[in-house]
Amino acid sequence: MSSPARLDPAPTADAHVAAAYDEHDRERWVPEPPKRVDAPVRAPFERDRARVVHAASSRRLAAKTQVMGPQADDFVRNRLTHSLEVAQVARDLARALGCHPDIAETAALAHDLGHPPFGHNGEAVLAELAQPCGGFEGNAQTLRLLTRLEAKSFDADGASAGLNLTRATLDACTKYPWARADAPAPAGVHGDGSPRVVVKFGVYDDDLPAFAWLRAGVGDGVGDARRQCVEAQVMDLADDVAYSVHDVEDGIVAGRIDLTTLEPELPAIWATVREWYAPGAADADLDEVFAGLRAVGSWPRAPYDGSRRALAALKNLTSDLVGRFCGSVQAATFAAGVDGPPVRHRADIVVPERTALEITVLKGIAAHLVMRADDRIALMGRQRELLAELVGALAERGPDALERPFADDWAAAADDAARLRVVVDQVASLTDGSAHAWWRRLCGPGSGARTGA
Repeated sequence: MSSPARLDPAPTADAHVAAAYDEHDRERWVPEPPKRVDAPVRAPFERDRARVVHAASSRRLAAKTQVMGPQADDFVRNRLTHSLEVAQVARDLARALGCHPDIAETAALAHDLGHPPFGHNGEAVLAELAQPCGGFEGNAQTLRLLTRLEAKSFDADGASAGLNLTRATLDACTKYPWARADAPAPAGVHGDGSPRVVVKFGVYDDDLPAFAWLRAGVGDGVGDARRQCVEAQVMDLADDVAYSVHDVEDGIVAGRIDLTTLEPELPAIWATVREWYAPGAADADLDEVFAGLRAVGSWPRAPYDGSRRALAALKNLTSDLVGRFCGSVQAATFAAGVDGPPVRHRADIVVPERTALEITVLKGIAAHLVMRADDRIALMGRQRELLAELVGALAERGPDALERPFADDWAAAADDAARLRVVVDQVASLTDGSAHAWWRRLCGPGSGARTGA
């Protein structure tokens, strides 16, 4: 049996990696004075990471749906634990490849900040309701949080600059570096099983000035204007790897997946893979890829029984799979050759076709055995109704029903579209639990609302 691939450090020291980023990369939208002489000395990208860690939006991720709701079980992942795991994978991979680990880790920590209550299911509701104000997209909302909604810095005109992160870090947080008007049509499904009905883009029209600043120089001999920087590519891959491996792990512990008895179900699983992720994948190719995964030394040979030994074996499997995927990407990227330091827009990571298909197979297993469960589909329908009613109630009641920062935004809004954006910002900030609480207060029995469930 082959041993899992290992991430080897790139032949470059941390100081050399940091030197590959210039003052343009370290610049902030609002210039900041030097810190006190008695304050801890931290590099700019370290400060970026700390600001995201301490952001209110990061804390709220602990109560937002990943795949199964945060209340479903003490073991399953929520958006915060998922983000921490993505950050660990991204940091290790960035260090191995030779780009800045702090930038990749911060992008991973921030990548889900803009997700509303109920995950991609909630995103689809807000995208439909926000059509009059330019739509809704979780990644565009992340950029809005980082550059506007999170309270840290203000510019000379008194406008919020959000966390005022460096240009390189903001660029790494931009998974879809284009506006809604330039977005491709949605296709396929999300990792949580909900269909991709939301147009994927990275910036709302009223946040374009910040976007133009963070992308300054891109497309002017520095890279394609729509291309992710390499640190964003690392974050994106880390997210994919974590999703594929950890959703299977959660499904095993929840009793929905048994990796030792999958063979009779493989034809149905492969049909789900084609329907959701890889339309052209043939059964023979998927069978071969699955056989390769089963050959991993830590693949289980007995059903999961909840014992400490079984838990340890499951953790070893997830570790080996993450190492396998990231190690193959590291090897392929190095084999492709990089002219100069692999930073910003001077390099791309290479994901081998076989590795991409292995990740897809794991996603298909979780999709078929977890995401399509009837109880989950019914729950998603109730969540959509709740968010739609909550948006309607807040739009009708206005600033008196909003938290102070959003009430201030409402007062400054110039028209109905801008006021709707404020309502969407407020609802997107809520956790799963607070969305239920707000609905009960504003829409539920005894609230005086004209609508209710």
